[in-house]
Amino acid sequence: MHIYRKLFYVVMALVLTACLVEVEPPTATPRPTSASSASTWYLLFFTTPKYPDKESDHTGKSLDEKLTIVINSAKVSVDIAVYQLDLPTVTQALIDAKTRGARVRVVTDADVYEDPKENPSFKQLEKAGIKVVSGNPNAIMHNKFVVVDSSVVWTGSWNFTTNDTYRYNNNGVVIQSSRLASNYTVVFEKMFNDKLFGAKRKAGGTTPKFTVNGVNVENYFASDDEVTTAIVNRLKQAKTSINFMAFSFTEDEIGAALIGRMTAGVKVRGVFENTGSQTKFSEFTALKAAGADVLIDGNPYLMHHKVFIIDGQTVIFGSFNFSVNAQDDNDENLLIVDDAGMAKLFEEEFARVYAQAKNPPK
Repeated sequence: MHIYRKLFYVVMALVLTACLVEVEPPTATPRPTSASSASTWYLLFFTTPKYPDKESDHTGKSLDEKLTIVINSAKVSVDIAVYQLDLPTVTQALIDAKTRGARVRVVTDADVYEDPKENPSFKQLEKAGIKVVSGNPNAIMHNKFVVVDSSVVWTGSWNFTTNDTYRYNNNGVVIQSSRLASNYTVVFEKMFNDKLFGAKRKAGGTTPKFTVNGVNVENYFASDDEVTTAIVNRLKQAKTSINFMAFSFTEDEIGAALIGRMTAGVKVRGVFENTGSQTKFSEFTALKAAGADVLIDGNPYLMHHKVFIIDGQTVIFGSFNFSVNAQDDNDENLLIVDDAGMAKLFEEEFARVYAQAKNPPK
């Protein structure tokens, strides 16, 4: 068995065991994937915020624990590109990896790095001898991904912060694929080595379409690739249903694609984060007027997902908000995965978020 696949099975076992040993799981504990095809190449997690939020509920047994296990498995290297970081567990895991002799490299957002309220964890990493590169001062370096030993990728909507872990609705996935890891490494090195961010960075060096364990995967990066076009192309293929969760949804082209599928008989349902949803820029009003079943979320904090689920078979997700800024200015990443098992797990999360939007906590 290939050494990287052996490594991933060990990581998967540790992460899944860490979830399953919690007989009475605390609030905000991520939900592990079921024993399906996922167990061979990915694990998917969701946060479960509690209201009101209490510091005593911040147990460290959420996505931070799972990511820490992944980082602790590193033998050779850890590359991390993250918009925000303030979790002590993740920060220490990176320092420990450096101490073990692994190469640890970090990229973050320029404004976050310069903000004394936001940067203590990054300064702690630098004090431990870990190089931190910041960039994209005119927009945001909005990625949230980690590559371990050129073979394992963590990505999703989740920033590595207390708020994102215990207050916001988020997703995180860990995937075993050297092909996927290579894509993320190529883009990481353009930021870390070449100091190229947003629109200054050119496409090239990645493989947008490939398979993992026989599953079709598409992988895009902004501003390198035409991510919005990729999303629209897949939405236009929907035959029966599109469900979505959107932190920020202001892109008219995507909104028009949804309305177009509705006219073809596709059922469209969605949950918008409350912040900004009532402005003239949001697609909420247009979709509502067109007859889409769209709601404002019920999380008193933030609903931070950026997800489309198509026909119960395909999932579109990542750091990419559905906006012009995400496409033209930011540093973002997106996955499109044609896997019914993964889609089912996202559908279950959608059902929870949708139900809470109908009945917000008092």
